Amino acid sequence: MAPVRWGILSTAHINRKLLAGAARSSEVEVVAVGSRDLARARAFADEHGIPAAYGSYEELLADPAVEAIYNPLPNTLHCEWSIRALEAGKHVLCEKPMSSSIAEVEQAFAVAERTGLHLTEAFMYRHHPQAKRLAALVAEGAIGALRVIRSTFSYGLFDESNIRLRTDVDGGSLMDVGCYCVSGSRLLAGEPEAVFGRAFIGPTGTDWAFTGSLRFRGDVFALFDCATCLPNRDELEVIGSDGSLFLDDPWHCLDPVIELRRDDGTERIEIEAANPYQLELEDLGRAIRTGSAPLLGRDDAVAQARAISALRRSAADGRDVTL
Repeated sequence: MAPVRWGILSTAHINRKLLAGAARSSEVEVVAVGSRDLARARAFADEHGIPAAYGSYEELLADPAVEAIYNPLPNTLHCEWSIRALEAGKHVLCEKPMSSSIAEVEQAFAVAERTGLHLTEAFMYRHHPQAKRLAALVAEGAIGALRVIRSTFSYGLFDESNIRLRTDVDGGSLMDVGCYCVSGSRLLAGEPEAVFGRAFIGPTGTDWAFTGSLRFRGDVFALFDCATCLPNRDELEVIGSDGSLFLDDPWHCLDPVIELRRDDGTERIEIEAANPYQLELEDLGRAIRTGSAPLLGRDDAVAQARAISALRRSAADGRDVTL
C-alpha cells in the first residue's frame, strides 16, 4: 500500500509525538507543514525533515501533494479548519477534543459525507492494543457484571498564557484531559443517560479541576476527576461484580499492562508495545487506501461532544443533566 501523504496544520508541540509515530511507519509520509509564520514553518520543517513549508494554512491546503491533514489547532479552530481541509479535498485527522459543540461536530461530519472524505477524532489511546484488550475483557465477563468505572487524568500547569488555560480557545481540564476519562467510560459502558459535573474555576476562567459522574443503562456508573493544577496522575479502574481491571497507564500507553484483580489474587496481563500515534495515522491511511471505515467516526465524535456539553451544563447549573 502506497504511503499516505500528510500535511500538518501548524507547528504545535503535540506534532512531535505524532511525528515520532509517523517515523515508525512505512504507510505514512509527512510531506508538508503550514504555519501562520513562514520562518517558523521552515524551521520546523528543517528540524523534522519535512520537504515543504508554507506560511499560511491556506497554502498548505492548496498543495496537491497533500492527501490528508493532521489538525492540532486550538479547540475553537478544530471544526472550522477541519471543514476547510475537507472542502480543499483532504482527509482529516482532527486532534481531540473535536469540539464541545454538538452542532459543530455534526456540521464537520456533514461536510465529510458530502465530499466523500474521511474525518476522524484523534483519541490515539483507542488505537492501542491495550484499549482493545480492555474492552474485550469487559465484554467477555472477566470481571462479571460491569458496575463502576473510575478514572483520572491530571497534571500541573500554571502558565496563564498557555492555550490550555485560556477561555478564548475553549481551554480547561475537561476539554484537555477529562475528555479521555469520558471517552474511556463510553468505550466500556456505552452512552450515558445522565451526567453530573462540578468545576473549580481557576484564575484564568477555565476549569482548573473538574469532577464528573455518568450514569449508564443497567445502573453502571462512571466517576472521574481531571485537572490542570494537580500532580501527574492517570489511572483507569473498571469494577465488576467478580473483580476489577486496573490500568496504571491508560491514556499514554507507554507501559501497557492490565491487572485483573479478584479476591483470590491478581493476574498481570502485559500488552504488546505499540505507538498509538502511529496506529491512528495508519488507521486513517487504511481507510483512505481501501475504503474501510476509520475506527472512530461520526457517531463516536458526536456522542463525545454530547457528553462533554452535558457535563459543562451540569457544572454551570448545579444539577443533573439527562441526555
